[in-house]
Amino acid sequence: MTRPDLAVPVNGRPHVPGPTDLPHRPAGETAAVERLRQHLRDELSSQLSHRVRADESAGRPPMDAPARRRLAEAILTDAAEAHAQAELRNSAAGGMLVAPEVEQRVIRQVLDEIFGLAGLEPLLADTDIENININGDRVFVKRADGGRKRLPPVVGSDIELIELIRDLATRSGVEERRFDRGSPIVNFQLPGGGRVSAVMAVTARPSVSIRRHRFTKVTLADLRKNGTIDLALESFLKALVKAKRNILVTGGTAIGKTTMLRGLASAIPPWERLVTIEDVFELGLGEDADVHPDVVALQAREANIEGQGEISLSDLVWQSLRMSPDRVIVGEVRGPEVIPLTNAMSMGNDGSMGTLHSSSSQGAFTKLAAYAVQGPERLPMEATNLLVAAALHFVVHLEKPRDDPSKRVISSIREVVGADGAQIISNEVWRPGADLRAVPGAPLRTDTVDLLVEAGYDPDLFEQREGWWTP
Repeated sequence: MTRPDLAVPVNGRPHVPGPTDLPHRPAGETAAVERLRQHLRDELSSQLSHRVRADESAGRPPMDAPARRRLAEAILTDAAEAHAQAELRNSAAGGMLVAPEVEQRVIRQVLDEIFGLAGLEPLLADTDIENININGDRVFVKRADGGRKRLPPVVGSDIELIELIRDLATRSGVEERRFDRGSPIVNFQLPGGGRVSAVMAVTARPSVSIRRHRFTKVTLADLRKNGTIDLALESFLKALVKAKRNILVTGGTAIGKTTMLRGLASAIPPWERLVTIEDVFELGLGEDADVHPDVVALQAREANIEGQGEISLSDLVWQSLRMSPDRVIVGEVRGPEVIPLTNAMSMGNDGSMGTLHSSSSQGAFTKLAAYAVQGPERLPMEATNLLVAAALHFVVHLEKPRDDPSKRVISSIREVVGADGAQIISNEVWRPGADLRAVPGAPLRTDTVDLLVEAGYDPDLFEQREGWWTP
């Protein structure tokens, strides 16, 4: 016998009394909605992850955003149907169906969470925000002018924060990035280019740090206009790139090293083939096909749950040498990849670049030696210094000027001239001025001047004593 209250189909299935049909049960309704929401989240996260792995295993290209959303809508529709049937079967134990319009609203919310950025959306829409730091329900932002502010929570609970990061990590790029107790640390790139670093389980509450680059497409001229370099430095740096000098950009955390690397890369001729190597995609040099049409972007891969499948930055640098690059660009040198990178620089791939965390231009050499000893080669400092001296031409260092900590400026540039045992010999051709902005220092070597002049450098700018740092 058919029950009268199940006789009218709704959304393709018999309609079962829900919160709008029966006497109100607020607690039960809330619980039913949360069960539906959690089921939809779990199914979508699981099935999208499965599809990402299946596509990768089959060698299929990753789905674009519209295709992912269409797939997600189909998954959620099927998941809602299965959930409704399960709730119906468990009605005697407290199962309850939500009203059709509530179900559709929950589906839209889950889609927005997965394909939008939930409470992060308004923060990422604010172009003045550079850093977003989240510790559970405590949200802090740092603006471009250096100002800091605490804002309301972006999600309702720690579990929701973990779910949000997990969902974003799942669809972050060419591979799945797990985030659970087995893999409590995850790093990935947001669709808009922001870099996310999240931690759970090893902290009291989940912690998320989002670093945003205000200048995703930038030229040396743009850096001069915003005060990072002056006219003489613009001419000098452009000539370094065109003369195919190997350059290492150094500085502290969030000082603008990646932005400087983009600015330097803007001076690379468009016919050159570039291979970029990063822990998390950030540089995006291949996004503008007119500026850099031939770019291969490589990203390191973490080990899977069985501890296998890891591909390190060092592995990628070695692989890049077999890809016929004109230049190799490493987003951040932070370990034993320094050996294959310096090998690449000294094996005909002149004009290669990278960044390195360092508190000074001189300190970069100690950092390089410390990283080199971590590699399988276990090179002593003397051997490392000989390799670095043969490969690296210039170190470009960034600082915050004393008169305006919200800005970043080039403070020092060193020319590497050789090695003597445990010491790299270098000349500080641009040194920090009173406000930490670089001013001319030691003279360039004659052969370097000749090389840079041929590449378009105006040495008269180096000798000027007026007009520095004027946009």
